[in-house]
Formats: sequence, C-alpha cells, structure tokens
Amino acid sequence: MNRNSILFLRIVIMLIGIVALAIMVRFPLTEGRAANLDLFSIYADPFIVYGYLASIVFFVALYQAFKLLGYIGQNKVFSLNSVKTLRTIKYCAIVLSILIVIAAIYIRISCCTVAEVDGGDDPAGF
Repeated sequence: MNRNSILFLRIVIMLIGIVALAIMVRFPLTEGRAANLDLFSIYADPFIVYGYLASIVFFVALYQAFKLLGYIGQNKVFSLNSVKTLRTIKYCAIVLSILIVIAAIYIRISCCTVAEVDGGDDPAGF
C-alpha cells in the first residue's frame, strides 16, 4: 500500500472514533426518556452504562486497527506484532458481538416484561 492510502485509512479510523465518542456523549442527553431528568440520572441508566463499558472493546479494536496500519506502513505485514494485533482485533470483534447479543436479550426480556404488565408494545425488530 502506498503512504497516501495508509494515511487516508488512519484518518478514517480517527474520524470513526471521534464520531463514536461524540455520539456517546450527546445521544443520552437527546434521547426521549431523558427529557425531564438531571444529568446524573441520565448517565446512571444501567443500559447507558452498559453501552459505555461495551464501547471500551470497540475503541480497543480501533486502536489496534490503527496500529496495524502502522505496521503495514513499515512493511511489517507478516511480522509477529501484526499477527498479535490481528488476533486482538478478532477477539474484540467476538467480545463485541457477544455483548450486543446480551444487550438484545436484555431489551427483549425487559420490554416483554413491561409489555405484559403495562400492555405496551414489543420493541421494534424483536
């Protein structure tokens, strides 16, 4: 790969991280349930805390992808460090997938329980 492609991909990875961080900071404040809550109550929501904890894995994977692009730029694609970085990215993807499935199960169980008690609707997509 030439230097321009690697630089472009590094910039894209940084932009993905910045946008994800901005969404994580801004979204809880604009969400519908948070209209009349104070700041502590908004960020003390267990699902939002779970999302923040799960995002650690996402940011680790982004950092590892950034490192991998550095190894590619140094022509160390098949080095031991590159293999370790790829393995870390793979494990991050597996853990993130498991965390998303756990969150989906939590939404399904909690919303169905509330729907049975309150007579509300099921969440969309489940």
